Amino acid sequence: MVTKLKGKYVIGFDGDDHVILEDSEVVYENDTIIYVGKNYPREVDEVIDAGNAVISPGFIDLNALGDIDHDILHLEASSDKQKNLLWSKSYVENGHHEVMTAEEEAFKSLYAYSQLILHGVTTAMPITSVFYKKWAETYEELAAAANHAGRLGLRIYLGPSYQSGIRVVEPDGTIKLYWDEEAGREGLERAVKFVEEFDGTYNGLVKGMLAPERIECQTEECLKQTKYFSEKLDVPIKLHAAQGSYEYHTILEKHGITPIRYLYNLGFLGPKTGIPHAHFIAGYSEALAGEGDDIALLTETNTTVIHCPLIIGRHASMLESFAKYKRSGINLAMGTDTFPPDMFQNIRTGSMLSRLIEKDVEDSTYADLYRAATLGGANFLGRDDLGRIAIGAKADIIAIDLEGFHMGVIDDPIRTIIASGSGRDVKLSIINGRLVMQDRKIPDLDLEEIKSKGQKYFNKMRKGYLERDYQQLPENELLSSSFKIVDFI
Repeated sequence: MVTKLKGKYVIGFDGDDHVILEDSEVVYENDTIIYVGKNYPREVDEVIDAGNAVISPGFIDLNALGDIDHDILHLEASSDKQKNLLWSKSYVENGHHEVMTAEEEAFKSLYAYSQLILHGVTTAMPITSVFYKKWAETYEELAAAANHAGRLGLRIYLGPSYQSGIRVVEPDGTIKLYWDEEAGREGLERAVKFVEEFDGTYNGLVKGMLAPERIECQTEECLKQTKYFSEKLDVPIKLHAAQGSYEYHTILEKHGITPIRYLYNLGFLGPKTGIPHAHFIAGYSEALAGEGDDIALLTETNTTVIHCPLIIGRHASMLESFAKYKRSGINLAMGTDTFPPDMFQNIRTGSMLSRLIEKDVEDSTYADLYRAATLGGANFLGRDDLGRIAIGAKADIIAIDLEGFHMGVIDDPIRTIIASGSGRDVKLSIINGRLVMQDRKIPDLDLEEIKSKGQKYFNKMRKGYLERDYQQLPENELLSSSFKIVDFI
Protein backbone atom coordinates (compact mmCIF):
# COMPACT_ATOMS: atom_id res chain seq x y z
CA MET A 1 0.00 0.00 0.00
CA VAL A 2 1.55 3.28 -1.17
CA THR A 3 0.03 6.51 0.16
CA LYS A 4 0.75 10.12 -0.80
CA LEU A 5 0.12 12.84 1.81
CA LYS A 6 0.01 16.40 0.48
CA GLY A 7 0.02 19.74 2.30
CA LYS A 8 0.95 23.42 2.18
CA TYR A 9 4.07 22.85 4.29
CA VAL A 10 6.12 19.74 5.01
CA ILE A 11 8.66 19.73 7.84
CA GLY A 12 11.25 17.42 6.29
CA PHE A 13 14.65 16.29 7.53
CA ASP A 14 17.80 16.69 5.43
CA GLY A 15 20.01 14.36 7.48
CA ASP A 16 21.15 17.14 9.79
CA ASP A 17 18.12 19.19 10.78
CA HIS A 18 14.48 19.86 10.01
CA VAL A 19 13.79 21.81 6.82
CA ILE A 20 10.65 23.40 5.37
CA LEU A 21 9.20 22.39 2.00
CA GLU A 22 6.27 24.34 0.54
CA ASP A 23 3.42 22.74 -1.41
CA SER A 24 4.99 19.33 -1.07
CA GLU A 25 4.18 15.74 -0.35
CA VAL A 26 5.24 12.74 1.68
CA VAL A 27 4.89 9.27 0.23
CA TYR A 28 5.01 6.17 2.40
CA GLU A 29 4.74 2.49 1.62
CA ASN A 30 3.13 0.50 4.43
CA ASP A 31 4.96 1.79 7.53
CA THR A 32 7.98 3.53 5.92
CA ILE A 33 8.50 6.87 4.17
CA ILE A 34 9.85 6.44 0.62
CA TYR A 35 9.71 9.99 -0.78
CA VAL A 36 9.69 13.62 0.45
CA GLY A 37 9.40 16.43 -2.10
CA LYS A 38 7.24 17.57 -5.00
CA ASN A 39 5.58 15.68 -7.85
CA TYR A 40 6.20 12.05 -6.93
CA PRO A 41 6.63 10.40 -10.34
CA ARG A 42 4.91 7.06 -9.70
CA GLU A 43 1.36 5.86 -9.16
CA VAL A 44 0.10 5.53 -5.60
CA ASP A 45 -2.78 3.60 -4.07
CA GLU A 46 -4.21 6.49 -2.07
CA VAL A 47 -3.86 10.27 -1.89
CA ILE A 48 -4.62 12.23 1.27
CA ASP A 49 -4.73 15.99 0.74
CA ALA A 50 -4.28 17.80 4.07
CA GLY A 51 -4.75 21.15 2.31
CA ASN A 52 -3.64 24.27 4.14
CA ALA A 53 -1.75 22.46 6.85
CA VAL A 54 1.69 21.77 8.27
CA ILE A 55 2.74 18.15 7.79
CA SER A 56 5.03 17.41 10.69
CA PRO A 57 6.69 14.46 12.35
CA GLY A 58 4.51 13.35 15.24
CA PHE A 59 5.57 14.44 18.71
CA ILE A 60 7.58 12.17 20.98
CA ASP A 61 6.26 12.59 24.54
CA LEU A 62 8.65 10.96 27.00
CA ASN A 63 6.63 11.86 30.09
CA ALA A 64 3.13 11.43 28.73
CA LEU A 65 0.14 11.26 31.01
CA GLY A 66 -1.00 7.63 31.18
CA ASP A 67 -4.08 8.14 33.34
CA ILE A 68 -6.65 10.80 34.25
CA ASP A 69 -4.83 13.79 35.64
CA HIS A 70 -4.82 14.40 39.38
CA ASP A 71 -2.77 17.59 39.08
CA ILE A 72 -5.85 19.76 38.54
CA LEU A 73 -6.37 19.17 42.29
CA HIS A 74 -2.78 20.12 43.16
CA LEU A 75 -1.78 23.01 40.93
CA GLU A 76 -3.62 25.73 42.85
CA ALA A 77 -3.50 24.23 46.32
CA SER A 78 -1.81 26.69 48.67
CA SER A 79 1.62 25.82 50.03
CA ASP A 80 0.17 24.95 53.44
CA LYS A 81 -2.36 22.57 51.80
CA GLN A 82 0.08 20.66 49.59
CA LYS A 83 0.91 18.16 52.33
CA ASN A 84 -2.80 17.49 52.89
CA LEU A 85 -2.83 15.92 49.43
CA LEU A 86 -0.18 13.33 50.36
CA TRP A 87 -0.71 10.11 52.30
CA SER A 88 -1.17 10.48 56.03
CA LYS A 89 0.57 8.16 58.49
CA SER A 90 -2.80 6.96 59.77
CA TYR A 91 -3.85 6.04 56.21
CA VAL A 92 -0.77 3.83 55.90
CA GLU A 93 -1.33 2.25 59.32
CA ASN A 94 -5.03 1.61 58.62
CA GLY A 95 -4.21 -0.20 55.39
CA HIS A 96 -3.48 1.70 52.19
CA HIS A 97 -5.45 0.22 49.33
CA GLU A 98 -6.53 0.53 45.71
CA VAL A 99 -9.08 3.29 45.25
CA MET A 100 -10.15 2.04 41.84
CA THR A 101 -11.43 -1.32 40.66
CA ALA A 102 -9.38 -3.39 38.22
CA GLU A 103 -11.82 -2.44 35.45
CA GLU A 104 -11.42 1.26 36.20
CA GLU A 105 -7.64 0.95 36.26
CA ALA A 106 -7.76 -0.77 32.89
CA PHE A 107 -9.92 2.05 31.49
CA LYS A 108 -7.71 5.00 32.50
CA SER A 109 -5.05 4.29 29.87
CA LEU A 110 -7.65 4.15 27.10
CA TYR A 111 -8.77 7.64 28.12
CA ALA A 112 -5.19 8.93 28.27
CA TYR A 113 -3.94 7.36 25.05
CA SER A 114 -6.88 8.64 23.02
CA GLN A 115 -6.04 12.13 24.30
CA LEU A 116 -2.40 11.70 23.26
CA ILE A 117 -3.40 10.74 19.72
CA LEU A 118 -5.83 13.67 19.47
CA HIS A 119 -3.01 16.05 20.49
CA GLY A 120 -0.49 14.82 17.92
CA VAL A 121 1.63 12.52 20.05
CA THR A 122 2.75 9.52 18.01
CA THR A 123 5.32 8.05 20.43
CA ALA A 124 4.69 8.05 24.17
CA MET A 125 6.46 6.98 27.34
CA PRO A 126 3.69 7.27 29.95
CA ILE A 127 3.63 8.15 33.62
CA THR A 128 0.73 7.62 36.02
CA SER A 129 0.05 8.77 39.57
CA VAL A 130 0.55 6.57 42.62
CA PHE A 131 -1.34 8.93 44.95
CA TYR A 132 -4.46 6.78 44.70
CA LYS A 133 -2.71 3.43 44.25
CA LYS A 134 -2.20 0.76 46.88
CA TRP A 135 1.50 1.15 46.14
CA ALA A 136 2.51 1.35 42.45
CA GLU A 137 1.29 0.25 39.03
CA THR A 138 0.22 -3.36 38.68
CA TYR A 139 1.12 -5.80 35.95
CA GLU A 140 -2.54 -6.12 35.00
CA GLU A 141 -3.15 -2.42 34.43
CA LEU A 142 0.00 -2.17 32.28
CA ALA A 143 -1.07 -5.22 30.27
CA ALA A 144 -4.38 -3.46 29.63
CA ALA A 145 -2.47 -0.30 28.69
CA ALA A 146 -0.34 -2.21 26.17
CA ASN A 147 -3.48 -3.68 24.61
CA HIS A 148 -5.16 -0.26 24.40
CA ALA A 149 -2.09 1.24 22.75
CA GLY A 150 -1.86 -1.63 20.31
CA ARG A 151 -5.52 -1.35 19.37
CA LEU A 152 -5.38 2.43 18.94
CA GLY A 153 -2.10 2.22 17.01
CA LEU A 154 -0.05 4.37 19.42
CA ARG A 155 3.71 3.79 19.51
CA ILE A 156 4.55 3.36 23.18
CA TYR A 157 7.31 2.52 25.68
CA LEU A 158 5.81 0.84 28.75
CA GLY A 159 6.69 -0.75 32.06
CA PRO A 160 4.93 -0.87 35.45
CA SER A 161 6.28 1.59 38.01
CA TYR A 162 7.80 0.45 41.31
CA GLN A 163 9.03 2.04 44.51
CA SER A 164 10.47 1.09 47.88
CA GLY A 165 9.11 4.11 49.73
CA ILE A 166 6.51 6.86 49.64
CA ARG A 167 6.11 10.25 51.30
CA VAL A 168 3.72 10.29 54.26
CA VAL A 169 2.62 13.04 56.62
CA GLU A 170 2.94 12.65 60.40
CA PRO A 171 0.17 13.95 62.69
CA ASP A 172 2.25 17.08 63.36
CA GLY A 173 2.58 17.80 59.64
CA THR A 174 6.13 16.49 59.20
CA ILE A 175 6.75 14.73 55.90
CA LYS A 176 8.73 11.50 56.15
CA LEU A 177 9.41 8.51 53.94
CA TYR A 178 7.59 5.27 54.69
CA TRP A 179 9.57 2.27 53.46
CA ASP A 180 8.55 -1.14 52.14
CA GLU A 181 11.69 -2.48 50.50
CA GLU A 182 10.17 -5.85 49.71
CA ALA A 183 7.44 -4.12 47.69
CA GLY A 184 10.19 -2.37 45.74
CA ARG A 185 11.95 -5.65 44.95
CA GLU A 186 8.68 -7.28 43.90
CA GLY A 187 7.86 -4.27 41.75
CA LEU A 188 11.14 -4.51 39.86
CA GLU A 189 10.57 -8.24 39.29
CA ARG A 190 7.10 -7.42 37.96
CA ALA A 191 8.57 -4.79 35.63
CA VAL A 192 11.18 -7.19 34.26
CA LYS A 193 8.49 -9.80 33.62
CA PHE A 194 6.38 -7.25 31.78
CA VAL A 195 9.27 -6.19 29.53
CA GLU A 196 10.13 -9.80 28.74
CA GLU A 197 6.54 -10.54 27.73
CA PHE A 198 5.48 -7.34 25.95
CA ASP A 199 8.61 -5.84 24.37
CA GLY A 200 8.14 -5.83 20.59
CA THR A 201 4.47 -6.80 20.58
CA TYR A 202 1.86 -5.25 18.28
CA ASN A 203 4.24 -5.25 15.33
CA GLY A 204 6.89 -3.47 17.38
CA LEU A 205 4.66 -0.60 18.49
CA VAL A 206 4.84 -1.66 22.16
CA LYS A 207 8.34 -1.53 23.62
CA GLY A 208 9.55 -2.09 27.15
CA MET A 209 11.09 0.37 29.59
CA LEU A 210 11.85 0.52 33.33
CA ALA A 211 9.99 3.11 35.38
CA PRO A 212 11.19 3.41 38.99
CA GLU A 213 9.23 6.08 40.84
CA ARG A 214 10.91 9.24 42.11
CA ILE A 215 14.51 8.98 43.33
CA GLU A 216 13.93 9.57 47.05
CA CYS A 217 11.58 6.56 47.07
CA GLN A 218 14.24 4.15 45.79
CA THR A 219 16.86 2.16 47.65
CA GLU A 220 20.42 2.05 46.38
CA GLU A 221 19.97 -1.67 45.71
CA CYS A 222 16.88 -1.08 43.56
CA LEU A 223 18.58 1.63 41.53
CA LYS A 224 21.57 -0.61 40.85
CA GLN A 225 19.32 -3.51 39.86
CA THR A 226 17.32 -1.22 37.59
CA LYS A 227 20.50 -0.21 35.78
CA TYR A 228 21.54 -3.87 35.51
CA PHE A 229 18.26 -4.94 33.93
CA SER A 230 18.22 -1.91 31.62
CA GLU A 231 21.50 -3.12 30.14
CA LYS A 232 20.50 -6.78 30.15
CA LEU A 233 17.12 -6.20 28.47
CA ASP A 234 18.38 -3.29 26.34
CA VAL A 235 15.55 -0.99 27.41
CA PRO A 236 15.52 2.64 28.58
CA ILE A 237 15.02 3.88 32.15
CA LYS A 238 12.96 6.86 33.23
CA LEU A 239 13.50 8.16 36.77
CA HIS A 240 12.11 11.40 38.17
CA ALA A 241 14.97 13.19 39.91
CA ALA A 242 16.18 16.70 40.72
CA GLN A 243 12.56 17.85 40.58
CA GLY A 244 11.80 19.45 43.91
CA SER A 245 13.01 20.86 47.21
CA TYR A 246 11.96 17.94 49.42
CA GLU A 247 13.69 15.37 47.24
CA TYR A 248 16.81 17.46 46.66
CA HIS A 249 17.42 18.30 50.29
CA THR A 250 16.48 14.78 51.49
CA ILE A 251 19.14 13.21 49.24
CA LEU A 252 21.61 15.93 50.21
CA GLU A 253 21.03 15.35 53.93
CA LYS A 254 21.25 11.56 53.65
CA HIS A 255 24.17 11.23 51.23
CA GLY A 256 25.94 14.59 51.40
CA ILE A 257 25.66 15.08 47.63
CA THR A 258 23.07 16.24 45.10
CA PRO A 259 20.62 13.76 43.53
CA ILE A 260 22.41 13.95 40.16
CA ARG A 261 25.82 13.33 41.75
CA TYR A 262 24.31 10.44 43.75
CA LEU A 263 23.05 8.81 40.54
CA TYR A 264 26.38 9.48 38.84
CA ASN A 265 28.29 7.80 41.66
CA LEU A 266 26.00 4.75 41.42
CA GLY A 267 26.72 4.46 37.69
CA PHE A 268 23.00 5.00 37.05
CA LEU A 269 23.30 7.80 34.51
CA GLY A 270 23.95 7.07 30.85
CA PRO A 271 22.52 7.04 27.32
CA LYS A 272 19.62 4.76 28.30
CA THR A 273 18.65 6.93 31.29
CA GLY A 274 16.12 9.74 30.98
CA ILE A 275 15.55 12.17 33.85
CA PRO A 276 12.39 14.22 34.12
CA HIS A 277 12.78 17.11 35.26
CA ALA A 278 16.39 17.60 36.30
CA HIS A 279 16.04 21.30 37.07
CA PHE A 280 16.67 21.23 40.86
CA ILE A 281 20.46 20.95 40.75
CA ALA A 282 23.48 22.42 42.50
CA GLY A 283 23.33 26.18 42.06
CA TYR A 284 19.59 26.20 41.39
CA SER A 285 17.91 29.33 42.74
CA GLU A 286 15.96 27.40 45.42
CA ALA A 287 18.77 25.03 46.46
CA LEU A 288 19.84 25.82 50.01
CA ALA A 289 23.09 23.87 49.71
CA GLY A 290 24.92 21.45 47.45
CA GLU A 291 28.07 21.73 45.39
CA GLY A 292 29.37 20.56 42.06
CA ASP A 293 28.41 20.82 38.40
CA ASP A 294 25.41 18.57 37.84
CA ILE A 295 25.01 19.76 34.26
CA ALA A 296 28.53 18.56 33.48
CA LEU A 297 27.69 15.11 34.91
CA LEU A 298 24.59 14.85 32.73
CA THR A 299 26.59 15.90 29.69
CA GLU A 300 29.50 13.56 30.40
CA THR A 301 27.24 10.52 30.71
CA ASN A 302 25.01 11.44 27.74
CA THR A 303 21.97 11.30 30.02
CA THR A 304 18.77 12.73 28.55
CA VAL A 305 16.86 15.46 30.37
CA ILE A 306 13.12 15.19 29.72
CA HIS A 307 11.88 18.75 29.95
CA CYS A 308 8.26 19.26 31.07
CA PRO A 309 7.96 23.06 31.27
CA LEU A 310 4.18 23.38 31.55
CA ILE A 311 3.72 21.35 34.71
CA ILE A 312 6.78 22.68 36.53
CA GLY A 313 5.81 26.20 35.50
CA ARG A 314 2.35 25.64 36.96
CA HIS A 315 4.11 24.78 40.21
CA ALA A 316 6.32 27.89 40.15
CA SER A 317 9.53 26.23 38.95
CA MET A 318 11.55 26.25 35.76
CA LEU A 319 14.66 24.90 34.14
CA GLU A 320 17.43 27.45 34.61
CA SER A 321 17.56 27.27 31.62
CA PHE A 322 16.71 25.22 28.52
CA ALA A 323 19.25 27.29 26.58
CA LYS A 324 21.98 26.63 29.16
CA TYR A 325 21.34 22.87 29.13
CA LYS A 326 21.27 22.89 25.32
CA ARG A 327 24.58 24.77 25.07
CA SER A 328 26.16 22.26 27.46
CA GLY A 329 25.47 19.46 24.99
CA ILE A 330 22.82 17.63 27.03
CA ASN A 331 20.31 15.69 24.93
CA LEU A 332 17.00 17.42 25.62
CA ALA A 333 13.66 15.73 25.02
CA MET A 334 10.14 16.81 25.93
CA GLY A 335 7.31 15.51 28.08
CA THR A 336 3.84 16.90 28.72
CA ASP A 337 3.35 15.26 32.17
CA THR A 338 -0.07 16.81 32.70
CA PHE A 339 -3.38 17.55 31.05
CA PRO A 340 -3.83 18.58 28.37
CA PRO A 341 -1.02 16.59 26.72
CA ASP A 342 -0.42 19.55 24.45
CA MET A 343 3.11 19.82 23.06
CA PHE A 344 2.31 23.22 21.55
CA GLN A 345 1.67 24.63 25.03
CA ASN A 346 4.82 22.99 26.35
CA ILE A 347 7.04 24.34 23.57
CA ARG A 348 5.54 27.81 23.98
CA THR A 349 5.91 27.75 27.78
CA GLY A 350 9.41 26.26 27.72
CA SER A 351 10.62 28.84 25.26
CA MET A 352 9.14 31.68 27.30
CA LEU A 353 10.65 30.49 30.59
CA SER A 354 14.07 30.02 29.02
CA ARG A 355 13.96 33.52 27.55
CA LEU A 356 13.03 34.93 30.95
CA ILE A 357 16.19 33.42 32.43
CA GLU A 358 18.49 34.18 29.51
CA LYS A 359 17.08 37.57 28.52
CA ASP A 360 17.75 36.44 24.97
CA VAL A 361 16.05 34.31 22.32
CA GLU A 362 19.17 32.38 21.24
CA ASP A 363 18.87 28.63 22.00
CA SER A 364 15.35 29.29 23.37
CA THR A 365 13.44 29.49 20.09
CA TYR A 366 10.33 27.51 19.21
CA ALA A 367 12.48 25.59 16.75
CA ASP A 368 14.90 24.60 19.53
CA LEU A 369 12.12 23.08 21.62
CA TYR A 370 10.41 21.58 18.56
CA ARG A 371 13.67 19.70 17.92
CA ALA A 372 13.57 18.41 21.50
CA ALA A 373 9.98 17.21 20.98
CA THR A 374 10.99 15.27 17.88
CA LEU A 375 14.71 14.60 17.32
CA GLY A 376 15.67 14.77 21.02
CA GLY A 377 13.15 12.12 21.95
CA ALA A 378 14.26 9.92 19.08
CA ASN A 379 17.90 10.28 20.13
CA PHE A 380 17.08 9.03 23.63
CA LEU A 381 15.18 6.05 22.26
CA GLY A 382 18.04 5.23 19.89
CA ARG A 383 15.62 5.55 16.97
CA ASP A 384 16.92 7.33 13.89
CA ASP A 385 13.68 6.30 12.19
CA LEU A 386 11.48 8.47 14.44
CA GLY A 387 11.00 12.19 15.01
CA ARG A 388 11.65 13.14 11.38
CA ILE A 389 10.11 13.05 7.92
CA ALA A 390 12.78 11.47 5.75
CA ILE A 391 13.24 8.52 3.43
CA GLY A 392 13.57 5.36 5.54
CA ALA A 393 11.88 6.84 8.61
CA LYS A 394 8.70 5.40 10.05
CA ALA A 395 5.50 6.98 8.78
CA ASP A 396 4.67 8.71 12.08
CA ILE A 397 3.17 11.93 10.74
CA ILE A 398 0.66 14.56 11.85
CA ALA A 399 -1.10 17.35 9.98
CA ILE A 400 -1.71 20.65 11.79
CA ASP A 401 -4.56 22.69 10.36
CA LEU A 402 -3.79 26.30 9.38
CA GLU A 403 -7.34 27.16 8.30
CA GLY A 404 -8.60 28.35 11.68
CA PHE A 405 -9.10 32.12 11.97
CA HIS A 406 -7.28 31.97 15.32
CA MET A 407 -4.05 31.01 13.53
CA GLY A 408 -3.82 34.54 12.16
CA VAL A 409 -1.48 35.36 9.31
CA ILE A 410 1.11 32.81 8.23
CA ASP A 411 4.76 33.79 8.31
CA ASP A 412 7.01 30.94 9.33
CA PRO A 413 4.90 27.77 9.79
CA ILE A 414 6.67 26.62 12.99
CA ARG A 415 6.38 30.03 14.66
CA THR A 416 2.75 30.27 13.57
CA ILE A 417 1.60 26.89 14.91
CA ILE A 418 3.46 27.29 18.21
CA ALA A 419 2.49 30.92 18.83
CA SER A 420 -1.17 30.55 17.85
CA GLY A 421 -2.01 26.86 17.70
CA SER A 422 -2.72 24.04 20.11
CA GLY A 423 -3.10 20.29 20.10
CA ARG A 424 -6.70 20.79 19.03
CA ASP A 425 -5.43 21.96 15.64
CA VAL A 426 -4.01 18.52 14.85
CA LYS A 427 -6.48 17.15 12.30
CA LEU A 428 -4.68 14.04 11.10
CA SER A 429 -2.39 11.48 12.70
CA ILE A 430 -0.62 8.57 11.04
CA ILE A 431 1.44 6.13 13.10
CA ASN A 432 3.48 3.36 11.52
CA GLY A 433 1.64 4.03 8.28
CA ARG A 434 -1.80 3.59 9.87
CA LEU A 435 -4.35 6.39 9.94
CA VAL A 436 -5.21 6.58 13.66
CA MET A 437 -7.04 9.92 13.75
CA GLN A 438 -8.72 12.10 11.13
CA ASP A 439 -10.82 15.23 11.61
CA ARG A 440 -10.65 14.81 15.41
CA LYS A 441 -12.15 11.32 15.28
CA ILE A 442 -10.49 8.05 16.26
CA PRO A 443 -11.78 4.98 14.38
CA ASP A 444 -14.04 2.69 16.39
CA LEU A 445 -13.86 4.85 19.52
CA ASP A 446 -16.84 6.64 21.06
CA LEU A 447 -15.22 9.74 22.51
CA GLU A 448 -18.43 10.88 24.23
CA GLU A 449 -18.57 7.59 26.12
CA ILE A 450 -14.87 7.87 26.99
CA LYS A 451 -15.45 11.41 28.27
CA SER A 452 -18.37 10.34 30.46
CA LYS A 453 -16.48 7.40 31.98
CA GLY A 454 -13.45 9.62 32.50
CA GLN A 455 -15.46 12.09 34.56
CA LYS A 456 -16.79 9.28 36.78
CA TYR A 457 -13.24 8.01 37.27
CA PHE A 458 -12.03 11.47 38.25
CA ASN A 459 -14.89 12.03 40.70
CA LYS A 460 -14.01 8.81 42.50
CA MET A 461 -10.31 9.64 42.50
CA ARG A 462 -11.09 13.05 43.97
CA LYS A 463 -13.03 11.54 46.86
CA GLY A 464 -10.01 9.43 47.76
CA TYR A 465 -8.10 12.52 48.91
CA LEU A 466 -10.49 12.96 51.84
CA GLU A 467 -9.54 9.56 53.25
CA ARG A 468 -5.79 10.23 53.03
CA ASP A 469 -5.67 13.78 54.43
CA TYR A 470 -3.70 13.91 57.70
CA GLN A 471 -5.97 16.65 59.07
CA GLN A 472 -9.24 15.17 57.73
CA LEU A 473 -10.40 18.53 56.43
CA PRO A 474 -13.92 18.83 55.01
CA GLU A 475 -14.13 18.51 51.23
CA ASN A 476 -14.95 22.16 50.57
CA GLU A 477 -11.84 23.18 52.52
CA LEU A 478 -9.40 20.55 51.24
CA LEU A 479 -10.53 20.76 47.59
CA SER A 480 -11.85 24.28 47.41
CA SER A 481 -13.41 25.82 44.28
CA SER A 482 -12.12 28.96 42.56
CA PHE A 483 -15.20 30.89 43.71
CA LYS A 484 -17.90 30.28 46.29
CA ILE A 485 -20.62 27.92 45.08
CA VAL A 486 -24.11 29.34 45.68
CA ASP A 487 -27.70 28.52 44.77
CA PHE A 488 -28.72 32.12 43.92
CA ILE A 489 -27.53 35.70 44.28
